[in-house]
Amino acid sequence: MSTMWRDSILLSGLILLYISDINGQSCNGRCGETFEMCSCRAACESLLSCCGDYRESCIQISPYSGTMMGGTVFSILNASFYSSKQEQLTCRFRGEIETVGFTDGEGQGYCVSPLLFQSGWVPFEVSTDGQTYNRSGEFLSVHPSKMDAAFKVTLVNSTQWQYYGTPNATGTLRMTWNPSLVGAETVNIELWGYNEVNTTTTVATGEEASAPLRAEWTYLYSLDRGVVNSGSFSFTPKPSQKPYSDWEMGSVRVSSSNYSEGARNVQAVWSGAHALAWHLEETFRQDSAGWALDRCLSWDAQEKNLPNFLEEIVDCPCTLAQARADTGRFHTDYGCDIEKGSVCTYHPGAVHCVRAIQASPKFGAGQQCCYDHTGAQVLTGDSIGGSTPDRAHDWGSPPYGSPPRIPGLSHWKYDVLTFYYCCLWSDNCHIYFRHRPSSGCGAYNPPRAGAVLGDPHFVTFDGLSYTFNGKGEYYLVQSPERGLIVQGRTEQVMLENGTLAKATRLSAVAMRENTSDVIEVRQVQQQGHLEVLRNQQVLSFTEQTWMDLHGVFLYSPTTQNVTVMFSSGVGVEVRGREGGAIALTVLLPSDYANLTQGLLGQMNSDPSDDLLTSMDEVVSPDKASPEDIFNFGAGWKTSNETSLFTYDSKHLLDTYYYVKHDPGFVPAFSVVEDPRDPLVLDMLNMCFGEGALFCKYDTLITRSLAVGNSTLMSFQSHEALLHDLLPVVSCDWLATPRNGEKEGTRYLEGAIVSFSCKSGYGLFGSTERTCLPSGEWSGDETYCLSENLLGLVLGTVFSIATLITMWVMISLHYRKQNRTRQNRMEAKNQVSPQ
Repeated sequence: MSTMWRDSILLSGLILLYISDINGQSCNGRCGETFEMCSCRAACESLLSCCGDYRESCIQISPYSGTMMGGTVFSILNASFYSSKQEQLTCRFRGEIETVGFTDGEGQGYCVSPLLFQSGWVPFEVSTDGQTYNRSGEFLSVHPSKMDAAFKVTLVNSTQWQYYGTPNATGTLRMTWNPSLVGAETVNIELWGYNEVNTTTTVATGEEASAPLRAEWTYLYSLDRGVVNSGSFSFTPKPSQKPYSDWEMGSVRVSSSNYSEGARNVQAVWSGAHALAWHLEETFRQDSAGWALDRCLSWDAQEKNLPNFLEEIVDCPCTLAQARADTGRFHTDYGCDIEKGSVCTYHPGAVHCVRAIQASPKFGAGQQCCYDHTGAQVLTGDSIGGSTPDRAHDWGSPPYGSPPRIPGLSHWKYDVLTFYYCCLWSDNCHIYFRHRPSSGCGAYNPPRAGAVLGDPHFVTFDGLSYTFNGKGEYYLVQSPERGLIVQGRTEQVMLENGTLAKATRLSAVAMRENTSDVIEVRQVQQQGHLEVLRNQQVLSFTEQTWMDLHGVFLYSPTTQNVTVMFSSGVGVEVRGREGGAIALTVLLPSDYANLTQGLLGQMNSDPSDDLLTSMDEVVSPDKASPEDIFNFGAGWKTSNETSLFTYDSKHLLDTYYYVKHDPGFVPAFSVVEDPRDPLVLDMLNMCFGEGALFCKYDTLITRSLAVGNSTLMSFQSHEALLHDLLPVVSCDWLATPRNGEKEGTRYLEGAIVSFSCKSGYGLFGSTERTCLPSGEWSGDETYCLSENLLGLVLGTVFSIATLITMWVMISLHYRKQNRTRQNRMEAKNQVSPQ
């Protein structure tokens, strides 16, 4: 940027600030709005168009996230506060929950996050007089189990905590935490309990009617007070008595001893929710299995009276490969992750589990799918480690706040604590699995995938491959019926020598589904690194890799990978690649069939009509020239009225805001493989097989083997994804015959399941059954009968068969006699005189 341009921008900014002041245009209570002369949107800082009080009114905070249990202290950036008796900071979250803030001697303000019972971005406001809330911001409330261990109380040797009070599980328990998170010399160690209870309300007739469940998060008692804040505490648990023993799940809190015991919404650090085995009554320690069985049977009776949520949850993917590839609908379960060692505490025998991202629509239920080392689904009919659906989705579901949709805690109450009752503390898993049986995959349909990669090349949902090197902003996917829009921005490729190539690359993607937040992912100057914007405001993933947003989830484990998951199950994977290009994959559920258009084509299993223009005309792929395809792509340009992109720099304004497709840019439609070119030999050695044409084009057009190889790798990754998502045939689960054994727990096409019987029993039916391409099993159902009974059955069968044979023979004999008699009569009649 030239000095003259920079000076003019600064001068313009000062003029705007002056004008905004004299016109009274303020961001006070109006963050996110744009006025005639200034703006209160995040983009105003880079455009130097902010109203004068933007930074004071639209505050930023650090840290920006914390557990939904509350107790996180964050500082308010870019705003100054005066410390006085007349001025006390009050922070109001969600317009209703107030916490007391404070200031330091340097005018820095601080807020304390409250108990929120929800995850995601939560709006908050700040007041210095308790009445006027003129500063606003957002705080990211995080699911307790998704918080990094460094920000939680760690229960050392969690297995001991989990089984404490059961046979051979005693001794001293220990916990640790980061002392700086509490900010005090001495602390209280407190136990808090969680429960969801029915409430009643009186209607006009005077009768009682059922009301929604109420969440109770209650301080129970302190394990110790005034403990030195060393970051470690040990104790020997004692059985509790009523009413405390009625609380069977909860968390430990460490907070400053300057606060009264049980004080809410104060600076603190929490453990994760857990079953309070160590705290339960004496009767649990005397007979833990009997105590747990009573609870299991009581839960069994209650569960029978609750609505059947199993009918509305989605089926699991059939294979581990499908589960990991379907990123729009399923995400890794943090409790059983193959990439992190596969601890799988609650699913022994599994190596990886995923959860359905979206809760079921009516009951807010969840689906969990677990897989073994062969990639087959683990079912509860075969193993205690089988996949189990959840009455309450572990990650909660909008509108949050009310049971059974509270992230983590509702799931613990309905699905985890009951697992302890029936499976971990007693041997009655059959009761638990009666209400939480694994879902098969008979109704699972894998998504369809389309891709954009390299400079840039397109692979449609129906598998058509082509190259479009337009420069501008275009519709990649559009589905008016489903409210889905995915737009792409391309920019001209710059070579290593600083010159511009006659090709473009995908540099940004913006998307929205119905009324969801607008998500934009764009390449930054550092190659391969991506920047994510939500409603034109940059998001930071330095503290959290997962974010719950409005109508959409985001996952960004590294600066090069972003996955966007919409509520319909649409998934968008964005990957930073060599040369500054973005590799994009869009995954659409099968119900998007015949409902898409744009550069990634119509999803209808017919690649011949994928080049459908914005004027509803089809360009034949077999007859189209590169120029025809270029004109087809140009027709899918966006407009200022429809663009989802952010224009927060002069370059973006000049290049894309006013011109959605650059008519003056003409790409190189082909490249020449000149044998004299020193790059060609290495290119030919590298570019072969599927994707070779794309690899060659990108290598020669960018003069970079690294870029060509990156394109080849992206293409091969897409091919591998398509392979993982291939539909498979699944047969129904087969039960082990009573008094018998079953070998084989795989139920996909070609799988063989064998049966045998225990000593003293004989096998009746098929000893081996094969899953057929029709989705049915070969052979007959298998039974194991006692040898005496089997002999009787076989004897009976033989006797019946003998009787049937005799009856058939007699019938044939009499039929033969009748036929002979009839033939004689006919012959006699023929020789009689007329």
